[in-house]
Amino acid sequence: MTPSSPRRPGPSQPPSPDVTPAPQLSLGLLLTAAAGMIDVIGFIELGGFYTSFMSGNTTQLGAGIADLGPALALPAGLIVMFVVGSFFGSLIGGSTDRRRAMGVLALVLAGLGVTLGLSGLGFSAAQAMLALAAAAGAQNAIMSPRGAVRLGATFVTGTLFAVGQDLARSVRREVPPLRWVQHLLVWLALLVGALIGGIAYGAWHLWALALPAAVYAAFFVGLAAKR
Repeated sequence: MTPSSPRRPGPSQPPSPDVTPAPQLSLGLLLTAAAGMIDVIGFIELGGFYTSFMSGNTTQLGAGIADLGPALALPAGLIVMFVVGSFFGSLIGGSTDRRRAMGVLALVLAGLGVTLGLSGLGFSAAQAMLALAAAAGAQNAIMSPRGAVRLGATFVTGTLFAVGQDLARSVRREVPPLRWVQHLLVWLALLVGALIGGIAYGAWHLWALALPAAVYAAFFVGLAAKR
């Protein structure tokens, strides 16, 4: 008697565990859109540096080291503060427990508040944005990964690679046929957030940070109200 070959998932079968459930994906897309708002506001305010895109800052750091010029300090500081925020966010988070997620959200909101406070006190953009980089690093610890998609991330280089990778794997029938679309939605969320943030910055300048702060605050209230 030969063992039966594994069946491919059909329309009546439950979705693959590798596919991120829609509710978690929706929440992750909102957080990624908020990250896009923050990054474009920081990018404009800093004149070409990033608060969450550390690949770009690393390139800027390499150029600064080559020139040994004043452009060296800012990207280095942003990278360090992003790692610091990632450390404390992961230290507080590290699970799906809602109270821990609330703690990370509080840390992110505090970073936004410190940035606005320092700017209001007359500190330079380079100084005020360091707290925003720490907030961006912490955000990546708010949601635990579910399925194939990284939820609420502040960077999408790996996500774009995953689009092409999963598209190829779907052609080979190794993964659900439309799983690559979930990665594409994450990229699109960052793009839409950046668009909204850029428009808001043109109207309100640094106070445009109130938009992503509202998203984080809504998440915090929703978790606090959840039983």
